[in-house]
Amino acid sequence: MRGQATEPVTSVEAAVRWVAGQNQRWCAGSAFAFAVVDGQDTVLGNVAVGAIDRRHGTGWVSYWITRAARGDGVASRACRSLARWAFDDAGLFRLELGHRVNNPASCGVARAAGFAVEGLQRQKLEYDGVRFDVEIHARLATDADPDRITNV
Repeated sequence: MRGQATEPVTSVEAAVRWVAGQNQRWCAGSAFAFAVVDGQDTVLGNVAVGAIDRRHGTGWVSYWITRAARGDGVASRACRSLARWAFDDAGLFRLELGHRVNNPASCGVARAAGFAVEGLQRQKLEYDGVRFDVEIHARLATDADPDRITNV
């Protein structure tokens, strides 16, 4: 969450503020966040679509998954579910996401969730004084659903 929260979520109070902010954005229709849980309701992460532009039907996808749940396809399944919801229920047409190019696992999540590579944004992000290139992916409502694609 460190890179996706406006303040460090290191206390119960900060977590309450984070959840309240998510609720405010949901009510305003500007962002929608979902907890990712397993069959026992253990929180494994979060997926969200924000930066919603209703005029163009677009949104920006973000996600984080706990270290213990990584590598099992949890993130890509959550992103596929989020995309279906965003297209079917939120009425969006285009979803975008980006990841640092030095994060091949995030690229794998995007591809497995049906997000096609569209390009590179040079030195877009800065963390601890270091600039990083970002690879951009997008998925359209008209793209094939990766859950329904079968190998021939």
